[in-house]
Amino acid sequence: MTKSNYKLTKKDMNQINRRSLFTFQWGWNYERMQGSSYLYIILPQLRKMYGDGTPELKEMMKTHAQFFNTSNFFHTVITGIDLALEEKEGVAAKEAVSGIKTGLMGPFASIGDALFGSIVPAICGALAANMAVSNSPVGVFIWIAVAMLINVFRWIQLEIAYKEGVSLVTTMQSRLTALTDAAAVMGVFMVGALVATMVNVKIAAVPEVYGVKINIQNYLDMVLPRLLPALVTGGIYWLLGKKGMSSTKAIFIVIGIIIAVSAIGHYAFNGAVILSK
Repeated sequence: MTKSNYKLTKKDMNQINRRSLFTFQWGWNYERMQGSSYLYIILPQLRKMYGDGTPELKEMMKTHAQFFNTSNFFHTVITGIDLALEEKEGVAAKEAVSGIKTGLMGPFASIGDALFGSIVPAICGALAANMAVSNSPVGVFIWIAVAMLINVFRWIQLEIAYKEGVSLVTTMQSRLTALTDAAAVMGVFMVGALVATMVNVKIAAVPEVYGVKINIQNYLDMVLPRLLPALVTGGIYWLLGKKGMSSTKAIFIVIGIIIAVSAIGHYAFNGAVILSK
């Protein structure tokens, strides 16, 4: 695999930070979330590393355009490590980069959103509101100052992460494989946790046999909780593996199945009510 001969400069860091601060959410979508935005903020640097139109550039662009979603306040930490790895190893770092992105985006999302998306606004908002009641505008300026400090924090973390990433691939090469494997495993756990908590599929039917109502969902939960979400997710992954299938097509197929199943359940329920009468 071709290695990069280009070394990132301060100018590159500033360009990435500007794109990060002002455009990172512009490409957000339900299919890949921040994937296209992540690619956009580092695309000029990828071109310098691999050259315009090269197979290596196309391969890494496909890698970076995949699903990515994390906190706006910590994503450049991942970017810095990523660029350090690619600068040192080139396309050979593709698997390591994918593993690190997948493994770190979940923890950074929870930490960043909790800290900068909830705690800091709540404290600053309460402080500003309390001072506003006392006819003091100081709270507003404190809130603005905190927001500026957060932006400074976002600006400097890229270069720090990049320098640490360089040391990772130079002085701690033996630990890189372990870190990549750990990040990949963490990513699998994160996907499993998301499936169990975010995919909500239940069997609503409660058939009656000889006067005894049977709650099928309760029995499934006793045997293996969250079995249906796992089966549905597995089915969608299988569907996405089919030739010509895209995420958008899969979404419409799922919507169609939901409507059909709901209609069947509705008419079956009404028919049962009519028969009982």
